[in-house]
Amino acid sequence: MTLKMGFIGFGKSATRYHLPYVLLRENIQVKTIMNLKVDEAMAAPYREKGIGFTENIDELLNDPEISFVTICTPPSTHYGLAKQVIEAGKSVVVEKPFCDSVEHARELFALAREHGVVVTPYQNRRFDGDYLAVKQVIEQGFLGDILEVESHIDYFRPGTSRQPGAKENGAFYGLGIHQMDRMLALFGRPETVTYDIRNNETTETGATDNYFDVDLHYGNQLKVKVKTNYTVAKDYPRFIVHGRNGSFIKYGEDQQENDLKAGIMPEIAGFGEDSPMLYGIAKYRNANGDWIEKQIKTPVGDYGRFYDALYETLVNGAEPLVTEEQAVTAIEILENGFAAESPSVYKLKIPNV
Repeated sequence: MTLKMGFIGFGKSATRYHLPYVLLRENIQVKTIMNLKVDEAMAAPYREKGIGFTENIDELLNDPEISFVTICTPPSTHYGLAKQVIEAGKSVVVEKPFCDSVEHARELFALAREHGVVVTPYQNRRFDGDYLAVKQVIEQGFLGDILEVESHIDYFRPGTSRQPGAKENGAFYGLGIHQMDRMLALFGRPETVTYDIRNNETTETGATDNYFDVDLHYGNQLKVKVKTNYTVAKDYPRFIVHGRNGSFIKYGEDQQENDLKAGIMPEIAGFGEDSPMLYGIAKYRNANGDWIEKQIKTPVGDYGRFYDALYETLVNGAEPLVTEEQAVTAIEILENGFAAESPSVYKLKIPNV
């Protein structure tokens, strides 16, 4: 069975993180892309593949052949557009951040149930190679009970976030949403969260955050740190994992984005493969008590696997890749980070969803 889909938005998000993968899927067909103003030069290669373009959202929403829509527009539009798609009787994938508040997130899930459709955030970074390596090491169990995890996405981009702006445009909503989601997928809902969110280049009130250091506490045993800093000039490990029986450290980001920027597409051999120099290192005790240190080959990431999971949900009724609880909890953690006038360091107990 082939599903026909549409896109709302035709910028970098759609052309880099979605279309190169969706167009390889034989069971999903992109029928229509809607944008407020269609750039014909950009659209031409896609028109050659039989994809239609429109500047009228009703044309997409009223098309009975389209069963689901992916929204790739600015964050402030996500809630309103997702609501329109659901009310048109279509399932919807929403780019990050899913929406601006827990209230809106819960409303979208309730509305989707009412209309018998699926709504889900696009959490493609569950299929980053570095994260898949960490997931594999943890699930194999040779580190023992996990005690501490650090997840970093750092850049050297000074001066990029000094101006006041909406929280949805800052580092925490932009990157923290991915890091939170991946930890929720591994460990579930935390008991307590500690926040340090700020702009470390200016004291100007309301400046968009370029730094966050947020700890998720799971009882007295496990602490997970998610951190981003836009003023890091030298590479830091992407992941640090400590268990009762060993540790795992992984340098280097997932290679998919770098390949896409270089014009290397997912169908090309070697796409997304990590350099052996960047394979993670695990050190742990074996059953005899001997210390073992070895490289762990990085699994090849594939953002298209998100759409494979979505197809299974829409066609075969499989559990959604991102559950409602995970999606709402991630937004709840983000929203609570800005709940006080000065949320740079404070602690809260997260209520149940």
